[in-house]
Formats: sequence, structure tokens, C-alpha cells
Amino acid sequence: MQPSTHAGSAGSSGAAGGASGVSSAGTPGAGGSGKGGAGTGSGGAAAGVGGSAAVAGAGAAGGASSSGAAGGSPLAGSGGSGGGAAGSAGELGVSGAGGDASGPLGVLVFSRTQGFRHDSIPDGIDALVQAAPAQGWTLMATEDPTTFDAATLARVAVVVFLSTTGDVLDDEQQAAFESFVRAGGGFVGIHSATDTEYDWAFYGELVGAYFKEHPAIQSATVRVEDAAHTTMQGVPAEWTRTDEWYGFKANPRPSVHVLMTLDESSYDPGTSSMGSDHPITWLHEYEGGRAFYTALGHTKESYSDPVFVGMLTRAIEWAAGRSAERGMESL
Repeated sequence: MQPSTHAGSAGSSGAAGGASGVSSAGTPGAGGSGKGGAGTGSGGAAAGVGGSAAVAGAGAAGGASSSGAAGGSPLAGSGGSGGGAAGSAGELGVSGAGGDASGPLGVLVFSRTQGFRHDSIPDGIDALVQAAPAQGWTLMATEDPTTFDAATLARVAVVVFLSTTGDVLDDEQQAAFESFVRAGGGFVGIHSATDTEYDWAFYGELVGAYFKEHPAIQSATVRVEDAAHTTMQGVPAEWTRTDEWYGFKANPRPSVHVLMTLDESSYDPGTSSMGSDHPITWLHEYEGGRAFYTALGHTKESYSDPVFVGMLTRAIEWAAGRSAERGMESL
């Protein structure tokens, strides 16, 4: 793996600590211990999350919650009236890639870090947990790489890499994920998903580019290039926001469909400059699957922004191939 040039804290992904339940409000569920060890690095400390977090989705009236038992399954089933109930893997009840688009959508959120650790990861998980019931998702959040096996991946339609860093999967887990994508599985990469798995060629082509460096966090203007695409609905044509603005090792445009670019005249890119064409969000179809990536999402505040969270929600739907079924266009 090539070293990350992120500045600040570099926390570990946490020590093994059993499974912790996470409710739709983002609070610990019953029975979980869940917290891993704290990792420290220059610039501060970041707490890691140990084990896996069971997150319920697709709850009916009254919302959804989950309950993680130590050593139990990290998968939660659909909630019923008055609140969701935790389920086992066998109760997940979703078809895998290419399954029934009208049924519950299985979403796996993976946030393991082997390099820099973003303190916004819990906020990102919570935002997707909040979105799950309304979208009809059954969602699992984990940092356990052994989740990447054929049996588990067959139960989900989309895998989200949420601010992952470093070498997060071994060869066998990588092979299972490649098979998932080739069978029609969807991928959504958020922020430092491009600072992940530099030596895995399949992943590099799937995510579209690799992170090079970034300047100080600052305000900048993002310009929407394809306003007609479903993932861009509700996103301003010129969107000024504060984030950590990535420069990439190579421009991904030749291989992807660019959705948003960064106006470098609106901020100081320093040595991360990519010039007049600086893609920052894109998608494409790859090896039978669909992949969406956005470099946005460094800050905690991003995940309380309805525009940003709405974009992620639509990206997951698109990656699952559900856009057309819901009257939206696809790529």
C-alpha cells in the first residue's frame, strides 16, 4: 500500500469487541460492547469501532431499531409495526445482486481503516441508518473484513465503502467482492474510499481513481456537470460547501461518467491542483456492476446536510439498479 498523505489523526479500526447494536437514532443497541481501542496519531486521537455494528433498516411504522449480541450476527432484519426487530443473517430476507428490485434492498456499509481514520465515520453510518427505513433498505454496518464472503455478499445488493483507508481486505475477501460486482452488485465509495487498496487493480478501476493529496479544509464551489442524472436531483448547479478537497493521481474522466467537478478558482488547491478539469464525483458501469464515487464527506457536518445525504441515498439506489424501477433514468 502506498502511504496516505492525510494530515492529522490516524486511528486504528479498533480492537475486536463483539458486535454492537445501533438503532435508527444511532444509539447503542442492547447487548453490544462494540467499542474498540483508541488509535492515536499526529494531530490527535480517533476512537476505533471494534467488531461489527448491527443496523436495522426497512422498518415499518414506528421506525426501526437493532439489537446486537456479542458474538452474534451483525445482520438485522426488517422492522415491523411499532419498531424494528433484530434478525439473524437468515432473516435478512433480501435478494442479492440482480434480485427483486421491488423488495427490501440489502446494503452493507464497510468502514474499516488501516491508515488515517476519519472521525466522521459514525456520523456517516448514522445518516445511512436514518435513511434506511424510508428507502426500504435492510442495512448492515461493519468493520469486519470476514463479512466479505460469498454467503454474506449474496444477501446484499450494494456495498458502501465509507471513508475506508489502506489495505482492508485480504486476497480471498477481494476475490469474493470481485465476484459480487461481476454478478451485478453495486458499489458506492465515499471520500477516502480512493485512499484504499492501492495495490488491487480491480478496485482501483472500480472506484475510478486514487487519492494523491489535499490542501487544508476550506470552502469551495462544486459544479454539477450532469444535472439530469438521478443522483444529482436536488443538488445545486453550483454548490459551495466546506470539505477536504481531494486531488487524484490521474484524472478519471476517460473511464467514468463525471457528475460534478471542482472549481479550482474558488479555493486554494496548492499542489493538489488538477487544473481546469477536476472531477470530484462520478459513476460508471464496471465488470457487470455499477459504481458511484464522491470525494465529498470528510466533515461530520456533511452527514447532517440533507443535500449530501440525499445524493448518497440516490447513489445507493442507482448502484442497486433501482433507478429505472422508480421512474428515474439510469446511466
